[in-house]
Amino acid sequence: MRLLGLALLAFFAATGAQAQDYGGFRGRGAGGTPGSFDFYVLALSWSPSYCAGPGASRDADGQCSPGRGLGFVVHGLWPQYTRGFPSNCGAFPRPLTRDALSVAGEIMPSAGLARHEWKTHGTCSGLDPVAYFKAVKQARQAVTIPEAFRKPNSSQRVAPLEIARQFVEANQGLRTDMMAVTCKRSQLEEVRICFDKDLKGFVSCPTVARQGCRGGEVEIDAAR
Repeated sequence: MRLLGLALLAFFAATGAQAQDYGGFRGRGAGGTPGSFDFYVLALSWSPSYCAGPGASRDADGQCSPGRGLGFVVHGLWPQYTRGFPSNCGAFPRPLTRDALSVAGEIMPSAGLARHEWKTHGTCSGLDPVAYFKAVKQARQAVTIPEAFRKPNSSQRVAPLEIARQFVEANQGLRTDMMAVTCKRSQLEEVRICFDKDLKGFVSCPTVARQGCRGGEVEIDAAR
């Protein structure tokens, strides 16, 4: 067993494969029954932070091209358990059709991201690809981005709790225990907002909310 564990670690190191980083949500993150989950998390990624890091070298679809002016973009809509999350549900996921990619293109920055999110998370939703990306769009349209973070033309430093407070003020029914502001290397990474399974409203998600960064200020680079 120890040799198998070392072999798996070597595989992941060689391929660069990574698990969804939820800071401890590891126990139930592989497989699952499609449609069997407790709530959704809408992950909104701050594109300038992604493009300032290794993401730029993987940007085959032009998300990081100068002049696009992207701020928050949809990273994904993730089925979640009360504790943990399913992923890669089903041995043979449906490939994305042109129609599915068309819907995804309305709210996601690249086709490559759409394919990854469908395989990793969408297959656990119990929906077909077109319906899944329509659900992603529905969740995104239900969230109002605060004015200060729509397309800032200059960088700023803001406390994570202040970012959360502004999202709460901009979205009726949202509370800080229904979301998380995540950071990486003192930069804003994502805002993650929890929805009920029917996408009819926000829902409390303490295990997600606890993953947010709390102390100090984070850098929010200007939209590119």
